[in-house]
This record gives sequence, C-alpha cells and structure tokens, in this order.
Amino acid sequence: MSVLAEKTEELARVREKAVQGGGAKRVEAQHAKDKLTARERIDILIDKGTFEEIDPFVTHRCTDFGIGEEHYLGDAVVTGYGKVDGRLTFVYAQDFTVFGGSLSIVVGEKIGKIMDLAARSGAPCIGLLDSGGARIQEGAVSLIGYDMLFVRNTLYSGVIPQLSVVMGPCAGGAVYSPAIADFIFMVKGAGQMYITGPVVVKAVTGEDISLDDLGGAMVNARKSGNCHFVANTDEESLQMVRRLLSFLPQNNREKTPKKDISDDPERRDEELLNIIPDRSNQVYDMRKIITRVVDNKDFMEVHRLFGQSSIVGFARLAGRSVGIVAQQPQYLAGSLDIDTSDKIARFVRFCDCFNVPIITFVDVPGYLPGTQQEYGGIIRHGAKILFAYSEATVPKVSVVTRKAYGGAYLAMSSKGLRGDINYAWPSAEIAVMGPDGAVDVIQRKEIKESANPAETRARLIAEYREKFANPYVSASYGYIDDVIDPRDTRPKLIHALEMLENKEDTLPYKKHSNIPL
Repeated sequence: MSVLAEKTEELARVREKAVQGGGAKRVEAQHAKDKLTARERIDILIDKGTFEEIDPFVTHRCTDFGIGEEHYLGDAVVTGYGKVDGRLTFVYAQDFTVFGGSLSIVVGEKIGKIMDLAARSGAPCIGLLDSGGARIQEGAVSLIGYDMLFVRNTLYSGVIPQLSVVMGPCAGGAVYSPAIADFIFMVKGAGQMYITGPVVVKAVTGEDISLDDLGGAMVNARKSGNCHFVANTDEESLQMVRRLLSFLPQNNREKTPKKDISDDPERRDEELLNIIPDRSNQVYDMRKIITRVVDNKDFMEVHRLFGQSSIVGFARLAGRSVGIVAQQPQYLAGSLDIDTSDKIARFVRFCDCFNVPIITFVDVPGYLPGTQQEYGGIIRHGAKILFAYSEATVPKVSVVTRKAYGGAYLAMSSKGLRGDINYAWPSAEIAVMGPDGAVDVIQRKEIKESANPAETRARLIAEYREKFANPYVSASYGYIDDVIDPRDTRPKLIHALEMLENKEDTLPYKKHSNIPL
C-alpha cells in the first residue's frame, strides 16, 4: 500500500470520528430528549448527497478549566452548504453533544465564514440552534464570537434570506442572532428563547416560572411574537423550513421562483359570493377568501398565533410567489393594534427586500381604541404599516372586501400610499368612519330633535351608506381602479401582477430610512 493510500485510510478514520460528535453516550442523551443530532438535522434539511462540510477539523483553542484535554473535531458546530430542492443553501447546526453546543471563538469563526460565503454566493443561510450559550471557560473571548454573528446578521439582512430554527436552548446574548434574522422556527417542548432564566427571574422579581412558560415555543409565538412558526418535532420544523424556502428567491437580486401549477389562472370561484355575511357587523374567516384565490389553496401563514386580527403569509398566483397581507374579522373585527402593526410592517418590509409582490385583502374598521393601546404606543406602531407600504417598491395590489375606514384604510396599501392597483368588491364600504359612527357625529342634532330618534337614525345610516360608504365614490375619484365581481378576483390579481412584472420604482437617495421603531 502506498503512503498516500495509508494516509487516505487514516483520513477516513478521522472523518468517522468527527461524525460521532461528543460520543455515543451524549448522542444517546440527545435522542432521549426526542432531539436529533446536528448532522441528523442537516440530513433532513439538505437534499440527500449534496451536503459539503466546511472546517470539519477545527478544534477549540482554550486550555483552561479542565477542557484543554477534551478536543472534538469541528468543535460545537457543523457548518457547510448543500441544496434544498436543488437550490444552493448554507447551513450551520450547533452540536449539543459537544460542550452543550456552547459558542467558542472558533464556533463563531466557523459560523461567520459560512455566513460570508452565503452572502457572496447569493444564497440563504439557515441556523439550527441548540446551545447552552457562550463557553464560560473562554471568558470574554467567546462573547466576541457572538459579535461575529450579530454584525453579519445585520449586514446581510435584506441581502440573503436568514432563517433560524430554535431546536433547543437559546438564551442570553444568543437570542439576538435569531432576533435579527428574517424568520424564527421553534420546536415545541424543546426550543427555548429567553434573556434570563427562571433562577435569575426568581431572584430579581420573585416570580416562579418554568423554562417553557418563560421562553418556550408557544410563549414566543403567541405572546412576545418572537417566533413565526411552531413545530412539534425536529423533523416537522425542518420540513417547514424547506417549504418556506420554496417561496423565496435566493437573494435580493432575484425574482421570486416560478413553479408549474395545475390551477387555471383564469379560474372563477362562485363560493366567493357566499363568504362575507349580509350584515356588516358579522364575522367571517378571511382565510377562506385567501385560499380560494391562490394557487391550489396553498397558503403558508406566518405568525399565525400572534396579532391574530391580521393574516400574513406566502402563496402563489399563476405559479409565482406572492406575499399575502389581510385583516381577520374573526378577531377584534380585524382592527389594527400594536401587535398587528408590527406583524404587518415587518412582513411587508421582508417582501420588499426580496422582490416578493404584495397582495392585500382589506376589511379594517380602524385602529383599536383604548388606553392600553394609546399608552402602549399605537401611534408609533401603527405608523410602521404606513411607513412600510409607502417605502415598498414591489408590485402592490389590494382588494377591499368589506370595511375600509379612516386611517386604517389608508394604511392598507391604499392608492395614496403608492398602491399600484386597488380593487374593491361591491360589498366594500370606504369612508372616514362607519355609517353608524358618522351619522352619530354629523347628524346628532337631527336625531335628537326628531319625533322618533331610532327610526330617524336608521334612515340616516341607510342614506349615508348609499351615498358615501360604497366603493363607487372612491372609484369615481380614481382611488379604486375597478369594482370587480368577487368571482373574478383570482384572474384580476394575476393579470395585474403580469402587468406589473417589470415595474420600476425609485426612492429618494438616502443612506437608509428611519422607521419609527
């Protein structure tokens, strides 16, 4: 056997050792928690046979506190690139079997290298997070590893899609890398995100709280809004990542991907005539409209559990990806509040970053009133929607299905906010405020002095609705481009997007904007 052949066999043995991570016992411990190892997760995410590892032989440099003799090839993260549905994708997966997945300066350097390669190659970067935090034995040096991530998360924001999948602990400073990323996935029962753990919370505030109640997936998805997608298992979360990537371009220079579909672009839908109730104060599920309009009823909702009076997500029209923004009348009558404002503005800005056309379905009675909203900053938060739609240069097409009142109507991709095409259904009511409230304000005296106030009020409301709260008044001014048959919504949207495919729009020269945060 030649010397080269011997060294090649040695290489194979070394690689086999690297694949074992922290060893069989630690792998078993990981499996006992119903968690996959870093490499098992990558095998699910990346197309079979396409993963190429980077830096498999790197080890930590720390010699203090008893870890100096304990070296593992690759340290506590597996990094590399491969393909997802045939498209280049970069990935790093923290390895909890090696020093609890803790972040050393070497781990930070490995991840930073992958992020740089992703940006230069114009491809998404996916982080699979499962870590005990900064490696204490390295002191401040390990903290610099986080800085390496934060800077790159920020510089490459809006350049390539960045997705974070929280599949285990993610605490303290570690949470800020996923927080800067575009979307966060969490695994229920395993993923955790919090700044300080239960022990510190108890010491400072006296509160007794579990890890899951403090920073589990459901808390972050429903209450704080940090989490966009919740999965039950590692496998499910990774399949969700693959699905999301199918809607996204590789980078900010590409158009959205085109997919062959079996759904007729000219399809009309009779059922769209029966979804909105006859009475304007009755609720309905806006998702029924969305799914009947988009290709093959395929709608991937984002932030489903947060800010539930609004709906955002991805779908396709004639095979091309679009972003969907809508009100949900089933919650708070579809009002805009602090949470929905943040949710919509963030989603609109993501779509604009990555050339995803925005379709907006409008049924909004206004911004949610009340001292809690006012004191919480609804003015500042609500302005984010106005800012996001005004700034967006992607194609923007809207459909007013029912209510569209006041400033909330303006916020939802109105013509004044540079909406490209604005449609309305015949059921649309577009006005400063609803007929009931308007009549009570402007004709209060007439109602009060009438012989039958209730009858007079009802008559005046009907007159107001006929004269002002209908789509034809706005259409007569050109604020609504067309009042359409609801059954034609799908082909109308597709035709509008085809017309806007080569849209060019500009913004005044600036270093960057200053959105009201």
